[in-house]
Amino acid sequence: MIEAKKLTKSYGDNLALNNLNIHIGKGEVFALLGQNGAGKTTTINCFLGFVSPTSGDALIDGISVNSHPHESKKALAYIPETVMLYPHLTGVENLAFFSSLAGWKYPEDELRALLLKSGLQEAAHAQRVGSYSKGMRQKVGIAIALAKQAKALFLDEPTSGLDPKASNEFSELLKELSTEGTAILMATHDIFRAREVAHRVGIMKEGQLVSQLSATDLSANELEKLYLKTI
Repeated sequence: MIEAKKLTKSYGDNLALNNLNIHIGKGEVFALLGQNGAGKTTTINCFLGFVSPTSGDALIDGISVNSHPHESKKALAYIPETVMLYPHLTGVENLAFFSSLAGWKYPEDELRALLLKSGLQEAAHAQRVGSYSKGMRQKVGIAIALAKQAKALFLDEPTSGLDPKASNEFSELLKELSTEGTAILMATHDIFRAREVAHRVGIMKEGQLVSQLSATDLSANELEKLYLKTI
């Protein structure tokens, strides 16, 4: 569902991605670990079409992002570290607006059902998003992904700044999306959450995937030790 084929990106003499290969199947969660500058965000940006690779290809459900940018975007959703929503609109209104941009129109009761499924309490649906916590905004981001019926979900530091309760709730939502068949690529520094949520973990260094393993093969402490050795 998500595939990088010899993905390479250069910025002048700086090699941000170096012949990267990743294969993520339907319903699989893949966590990318690595220091700042390792290439995690560049990888995601190639899949989103924000940057074009120097060589190689990024594919979503077999569709090349570089060759078919509009078609590939129909199959994906993206949740950045800070979900950008319109603060003067309510949760329902934001969901309706961003769904319509993707070509989906839902009646209000279905929009509210999507927000509930994403874990946003009913009392917040009609509140302006400007009053939302970061965790609540992330849940609206999940609802947008649900509304788009995204086959692939990309996350960049999704639990950064969340308190433990909100971080745990977000992890449970990702697990539920996984069981429903969504392929998920998550860039994170959160080793504990990566170990808890992901099926596989990859460690990046200088634009390369230097280690790749099943998340069940190591404890969080063992994964941390491996990560520290890598960097």
